Amino acid sequence: MKKVVVWSLMLVGSLLLLAGCGNSEEASGNGSKTKELKLAHNMSEEHSIHKALEKFSESVDEKTNGEVKVKIYANGVLGGEKEVLEQLQSGAVDMTKVSAGALESFSSDYSIFSLPYLFESKDHYRAVMESDVPDSIYQSTAEKGFIGIGYFDSGARSFYTKDTPIEKPEDLKGVKVRVMDSPSAIEMVELFGGTPTPMPYGEIYTALQQGVVDGAESNETALTTGKHGEVAKVFSRNEHTIIPDVLIINKETWEGLTEDQQKAFQEAAQEATAYHTEMWDKSIEEAVKEAEEMGVEFYDVDKAPFIEAVQPMHDTFKEDPKMAEVMEEIESLKP
Repeated sequence: MKKVVVWSLMLVGSLLLLAGCGNSEEASGNGSKTKELKLAHNMSEEHSIHKALEKFSESVDEKTNGEVKVKIYANGVLGGEKEVLEQLQSGAVDMTKVSAGALESFSSDYSIFSLPYLFESKDHYRAVMESDVPDSIYQSTAEKGFIGIGYFDSGARSFYTKDTPIEKPEDLKGVKVRVMDSPSAIEMVELFGGTPTPMPYGEIYTALQQGVVDGAESNETALTTGKHGEVAKVFSRNEHTIIPDVLIINKETWEGLTEDQQKAFQEAAQEATAYHTEMWDKSIEEAVKEAEEMGVEFYDVDKAPFIEAVQPMHDTFKEDPKMAEVMEEIESLKP
């Protein structure tokens, strides 16, 4: 009899644990049920993106009167971008922040953001992202189980290497460069003459340290928050792409929100973007200063040869009527 009682208690305990898995609901102060959503990303808690996501979470809580709460899992604790995207599709994770480049394999529409030298300047980029241009792109992954609801700056991406400046495309010959798992990034590095090596962000430090890759491409904060400046001592500002990070949400989770809650999420996303934009330029300045203290040298390079090298990518995009139209819209928004 004792064994039966013990077994029964264990079974009850297991069922209680299972009941706590996934999206949880509990009664809120006003008598309605509170939803808790999981938002996972791979940046550190010191990164400006994380701070902006905290702002988003706080705004959602406030705007929904506590009916929806967003719990953030930072530092890649639930996996890299690829793993979290898979969890998001299955519903194990509700939201994530992911580079637009990583979304190309889900919708070719996202590849426009990875087109080198698409944006003339930072101001041009922000004018486009605040326009209606991204809206249809955000919705293009609906059939894949998620949609975009906002964006964050991710800076201009340039090359950084262990010891060799990249001042012209020819300098990349024979150089193994870590890139995102993005067809556009791979093609770009190949056109520059380098050897693209896709791998998760979390593996870059060790790959540089062990010589698996000779360099990578990202913005200046990778040198500091990612500690890459400890092993990569040269940063060459060719600024080949300005790729946004996109805030995405599981489609079923989105449809499970009321219209008022959806509106609250969109407003919270806009506020988080504005909050992040204020921090971003300062983050870059601080990253450069810290990286210089780490011994990193910065080089300003002539972009013209790099722009010329990737013209075949622009020509290919223009062959697609839909992409050609988007490119025209983006061109028309130059300041």
